[in-house]
Amino acid sequence: MNIHDYMLTMGSQARACARTLARATTQVKNHALSVMAETLEQSQASLLEANARDLDQCVKNGLSNAMLDRLTLNASRIASMVEGLRQIATLPDPIGERTALVRRPSGLEIGRMRVPLGVIGIIYESRPNVTADAAGLCLKAGNATILRGGSEAFHSNQAIAACIRKALVAVGLHADAIQLVATTDREAVGELLRMNQYVDVIIPRGGKSLVERVTNEARVPVIKHLDGICHVYIDEDADLEKAVQIAFNAKTQRYGTCNTMETLLVAEAIAPRILPRLAALYLEKGVELRGCPATRALLSDVPVVPATAEDWDTEYLAPILSIRIVDGLEAAMDHIALHGSAHTDAICTENADHASRFLSEVDSSSVMVNASTRLADGFEYGLGAEIGISTDKFHARGPVGLEGLTSQKFIVLGDGHLRT
Repeated sequence: MNIHDYMLTMGSQARACARTLARATTQVKNHALSVMAETLEQSQASLLEANARDLDQCVKNGLSNAMLDRLTLNASRIASMVEGLRQIATLPDPIGERTALVRRPSGLEIGRMRVPLGVIGIIYESRPNVTADAAGLCLKAGNATILRGGSEAFHSNQAIAACIRKALVAVGLHADAIQLVATTDREAVGELLRMNQYVDVIIPRGGKSLVERVTNEARVPVIKHLDGICHVYIDEDADLEKAVQIAFNAKTQRYGTCNTMETLLVAEAIAPRILPRLAALYLEKGVELRGCPATRALLSDVPVVPATAEDWDTEYLAPILSIRIVDGLEAAMDHIALHGSAHTDAICTENADHASRFLSEVDSSSVMVNASTRLADGFEYGLGAEIGISTDKFHARGPVGLEGLTSQKFIVLGDGHLRT
């Protein structure tokens, strides 16, 4: 296979489909999403069979448990994909929305209209659900899509993409509106990153090395995040019961996700009352604890590994947790500013002033009060599925849903107006 020619063909086909999708009605797009959901639901057996082939090979290749968890499909996760597509269908269609239409003294009416970005390239690893999530969101936002999944999920992605393309044809849309790169050759990624004549934006979803490569090589704009070094800070005025549940959930609900807590910060005044309880829960769950000197002194009767400077800057994606006791709110926010990745950070507190300061001063894409960082998710935020979580400030920030996959253009309504 000539990768260069193959990718250019995909790009050309996507660009041709983008114009068709841009004028597709809301009714047609929602019908397509509904048929996609039904097709995935009816194809559960074949999806699980394809996923089993991927899992078997990845176990032989020695992939970590965290990576295997991200790769795994089961009935519940397929149901979540289906529900995500159906939820997208219920969301308002942003395309064609007109805003800020004002009449100028000249009589001209000037406003803005929301429009698709065009062709979106999505490069992702492990999670096969991204194939459905990304396809659904891009379709609803009127964009053609080129998907390039990781080799570890090759069969799973192919099976999901086949269902999606079948649904497109069934409702009268062109199958090439959503294309999946059918090769594991890494050069296909390089070609996609250079196709600025066809691709309007690239969205990488995966490990740091993938995102760094995309950022360094792309000739088109990129919506990205590099790390998910998320924090939970337990304030001196926290409700102990709430804080224990939040801190436990944020770390252990799932280990291999970018919104999992990696560092727990605890106010010195409350640490003796809450850290021993949390440590017992974490150790029972098999979480390795790495602590600052104050943490180790307080938890002297349980195994706590000395935390290194590197630990505060590490996204573990594994059952490992760094713990630091801090003087209070100011010190917690200083730590997050120095070591955070601008992804998601949370405070547990009943102090309204502390909560307000945390919301205002922590510069992350999601900032939470009395809630688990695991809730930083497009589905949980009511966006339907998400296409990724952006830690950039342009063009989109936080979970990227429909609006993040659109742009705006100025529209000018005149009646024979001329400039003099």
